[in-house]
Amino acid sequence: MKLIKVEMKKYSELKNKINIDVVKEKAEGLSYLTHFLHHNENGISHYYKNKAENFINNVVSEPLFPEYLKLKFDVPFPPIKNPKFTFIDLFAGIGGFRIAMQNLGGDCVFSSEINNYAKKTYDANFGEVPFGDITKIDENDVPEHDVLCAGFPCQAFSIAGKRKGFKDETRGTLFFDIARIIEAKKPKAFFLENVKGLKNHDKGRTLKTILKVLREDLDYFVPEPKIMNAKDFGVPQNRERIFIIGFRKDLNITKFEYPKPLKRKVKFADVKEKDTVSVKYYLSTVYQNTLKNHKQRHSNKGNGFGFEIIPDDQCANAIVVGGMGRERNIVVDCRLTDFTPITKIKGEVNRDGWRRMTPREWARLQGFPEKFIIPVSDAQAYKQFGNSVAIPAISATAKQIINKIIKE
Repeated sequence: MKLIKVEMKKYSELKNKINIDVVKEKAEGLSYLTHFLHHNENGISHYYKNKAENFINNVVSEPLFPEYLKLKFDVPFPPIKNPKFTFIDLFAGIGGFRIAMQNLGGDCVFSSEINNYAKKTYDANFGEVPFGDITKIDENDVPEHDVLCAGFPCQAFSIAGKRKGFKDETRGTLFFDIARIIEAKKPKAFFLENVKGLKNHDKGRTLKTILKVLREDLDYFVPEPKIMNAKDFGVPQNRERIFIIGFRKDLNITKFEYPKPLKRKVKFADVKEKDTVSVKYYLSTVYQNTLKNHKQRHSNKGNGFGFEIIPDDQCANAIVVGGMGRERNIVVDCRLTDFTPITKIKGEVNRDGWRRMTPREWARLQGFPEKFIIPVSDAQAYKQFGNSVAIPAISATAKQIINKIIKE
């Protein structure tokens, strides 16, 4: 069959040629294609080439052949040129880890994320559709890489502590999938992030099992994990997360120092919207009274639950999904002049200036650049930023890791 060269200049032009309804049924093909296009000139393209071509020939309406395409990735964070190291992005979310690592000179050679809305945001910003369910990905299909990055969910291990090796101790948990990729690919280092509660999860047994697997079964030097706070690294959010770092033992790295906190004060005013915010973010009087009554009931019982108002000169609470995630980060903003509702609300818009933070303010609280695209609904955006990593804290720690593996 004669190969046809198709003149194209931008990634968006390629995407416009693809039938999105078909892609929804064959999303894995688009993952192969976008990963291949990112790496069609380096040594790992063979991981993606055949299935990328198959996708093009059988799904796209005309015979495009990626090896002939010199696409400009018209996205905010295109593939990096002349990388210093490679990494993979597991449980990628919307790419917080990726931004941090790319800023340090890293080339992402593989990404995986199960949530379709998060994949949409990831693609809009990086020009790459992550692969899906990590439990269904063969570790041998993952390219070689220097650093494995993962902000993985916290799960208990049913037979933790029986010391039967990670395949027995962790099977059925998502940490198992991290471990099997580490075992197969033996990256120079890994960087894992989790909620602060992992330290005491299942009475400490979960973390104990994780460290045992990483140190003994997989044979990595793993310094004591550390709880890091986002507010110590330049963003006004009181967000504590546990970082777990590891180095392959043949690198002879026996010491690791976590980055020291910055000394400058951060405050919500640093990330607050400069212009008047839409009325849709302002609370209705009915909901405002509901929050006040809820807090008073708990206060009468001696509990500290309920909404919180964040002054401009203070840090926000951790942004989280569900529960009181947004209500614990209410701000007072009295710039609104038109109180006509644009959504269905009970009562009227409050006149006290109470509003929720906007998705863009949440993005800034996590350290996302202004050019980061938010292509989803507000509801999905809150979920995505609430589940993401705080980029500045990741960057500061990753810099220490990269300095070690490059220098050593």
